Order: sequence, then C-alpha cells, then structure tokens
Amino acid sequence: MAENEQKKGFNKNSNVYIIIYTIVIVAIVALLLSITSGVLKERQDKNIELDKKKQILSSMPAINLVGADASALYDQTIQQYCLLNEDGTLGETIDFNYELKEGDLPIYVANIEGETKYIIPLNGAGLWGAIWGYIALNEDKNTVYGVYFSHAGETPGLGAKIADKKFQTQFEGKHVMNEGIFASIAVMKKGQTAEGQDQVDAISGGTITSKGVETMLKDCLSQYSNFFNQGVAPAEEPVEEAVVEEEETINEEETL
Repeated sequence: MAENEQKKGFNKNSNVYIIIYTIVIVAIVALLLSITSGVLKERQDKNIELDKKKQILSSMPAINLVGADASALYDQTIQQYCLLNEDGTLGETIDFNYELKEGDLPIYVANIEGETKYIIPLNGAGLWGAIWGYIALNEDKNTVYGVYFSHAGETPGLGAKIADKKFQTQFEGKHVMNEGIFASIAVMKKGQTAEGQDQVDAISGGTITSKGVETMLKDCLSQYSNFFNQGVAPAEEPVEEAVVEEEETINEEETL
C-alpha cells in the first residue's frame, strides 16, 4: 500500500519537476524585477535629467554647482532650448526631453549676469569609446566662453584628462571663426601650430583622445556655421562711395 502511494506522489528528483520548478522561479524573479524597474524608472529618469543639466551648466565658468540645486539653477540660467532654422536663426522652443531627429540642431540660450551665452551639445569618439560635452559661446557667436567634456572609458591619467579643468580652461577665449569663416579649434601637440585656427595643447600621452576632441568640435560645430555667420559684423561701406562723396565736395568748392 505504501509503495503504491509513493508511486502516485510527484517525484521531486525527476527532470520534469526540476524544469517546472526552474520556470516558476525565473518567472517570479522576472516579475519582481519588472515591478522594481517600473517603480524606480521615474527616479532614474530624473537622475539622468539632473546629470545632463549639471553638464550643461558646467560648460559656463561662472556657474558654481557646489552645494547648489542644479535643477533650480538650470531654470534660472537657461532662457531657451530650441532648434535652429536652416538660415541659422533661433527656431522653435522644444521640451528638455525632446527626442532629437536626424538633422536637428539643438542649442541652449543662457543668461549670465545679463549677458547671452549660446551652448551647443557635442558628441564624438575617443580612443576607447564615446566622448561628449558642451561648448558655450559668447553673444558674438564666435568667442568660447567655456567648455565641458566627458567620456565613457578613456585611459585614466591620459585620455581621461579631457574631463579635467586644466585641459578645458584652455578653450576659454578661443574663437571658432577666422576672418568670418568657420575654422573650429585645433588640439595640437606642444610646439606644433595650426594655420588659420586658434589652438590648445593636446594631452601628453593622450594624443588619440585629444584628436578625438578636435574632430568632435569640427564635425559638430560645422553644422552650425549659418548660426555663427549671424554674429559676423556687417561689412564697412565701400571705399568707392567715399571717393564719390569726396569728388562731389571738391567740385562744389571749385564752383564757389
């Protein structure tokens, strides 16, 4: 009788039992992970948004983020986030989390102590992975106010130094235009010079990452050339007009 009851019971050592048990456990764990992810997603999204705002603000030297409410500071500083029109003028305002499409040229407009600053996002590639950042320009749309660079996995002590203030402060006061034409900014080894461009010193031992920054600046900023041209001062009056006026004055004096 006992032997028959044992046969009717579920054999916990069988392959079928092990497979069913594993499936149930995996399903329970997946459900718990899904619930946890859903609960934390809003907080994760806010943290990502806050980190992005900090990076944008970090491109402006006058901003001190130590102990500050970065979100409130962003709202106070950034006056507009928009896309550029084809002619380089500021276009429609977009939401901070707007999903950019191919061809979109986003730009942030900031106010620092009554002065307008324009902040352009940058994306490129270093030696081991992605590099990115922001460059802030003065109201002339030419002079660099400040920059912020970061990376995914550049070599510590070498290429990773693009995130150091010592490297970044070199860009302040440099120009992206040369005689009214977009030129970008060169990143050169000490002793080398770049013709027709402002330049900064590359990181010693981090040449490839340094050149990655140079390429990133050129590739990203070249798309904004129409915007930079908006800041070019109008040409002076032609010399011919001045000559004509002078001749007319001489003729009047001879008549008198």
